[in-house]
Amino acid sequence: MTQTVRTPWIAVLVAASMLGSAGSATADEVPLRLVSVTGSGEVKAQPDMAYVTLGVEARKPTLAAARTEVNAAVERILALTRELKIEPKFVDSTRLQVQPDYRWDEKTAKQVLLGYVVSRQIEVEVRDLDRLGTLLEKSVSAGVNQLGEARLDSSRRKELEREALTKAVEDARLNADTLARAAGAKLGPVQSISTTGTMPVPMYMQRAKSVAAAPPMADAADESYVPSEMKFTSNVSAQFELVGP
Repeated sequence: MTQTVRTPWIAVLVAASMLGSAGSATADEVPLRLVSVTGSGEVKAQPDMAYVTLGVEARKPTLAAARTEVNAAVERILALTRELKIEPKFVDSTRLQVQPDYRWDEKTAKQVLLGYVVSRQIEVEVRDLDRLGTLLEKSVSAGVNQLGEARLDSSRRKELEREALTKAVEDARLNADTLARAAGAKLGPVQSISTTGTMPVPMYMQRAKSVAAAPPMADAADESYVPSEMKFTSNVSAQFELVGP
């Protein structure tokens, strides 16, 4: 009976001893010294593609008349894209909007139906920028009355984004190394790193201005549009360990 009673107390003493040793070891550990920095990177590239929105709108007394006018213009625009050898998979003409056109009558305090407004938008992805100018110029003649700016892009977008991200990380490391050397220490391994994302600066096709005020000829339409340079920027935040004295 005597041995049975003493065994738990021995176990408690051993456990307490182990906990005391662990606490002592934790107290002796030196916390990591860290340096927090940011870095940025930028990559420039020439665009090789563009997105264009071509809109057609008709306002007529009857829905049938408005729809007929819009559909005819859309057919001419689609024919133009085929003429320019733009693949059908790069043309989206499914966006349609129909709404009644009302006027408020002050005398009767009622809305009076004037007709209908039908509009369609055609999204075109242009993979050959040499054809962009012709598309923009001829689409107006085909019936486009709502023309958005051509948004430039690159088929190498992912690659360019990663290049900008790599430059941002390199910049962060250089900033951390500069701080470490200034503090009389050396730069250790990275402890954490995060990014706010890589964002391309939106660029649009610019039409070249000539000295003469006359509009460009049809065969010179492509030459009158000059693509701007694209920029991809990236930012990162990082923490590096400081080693040494």
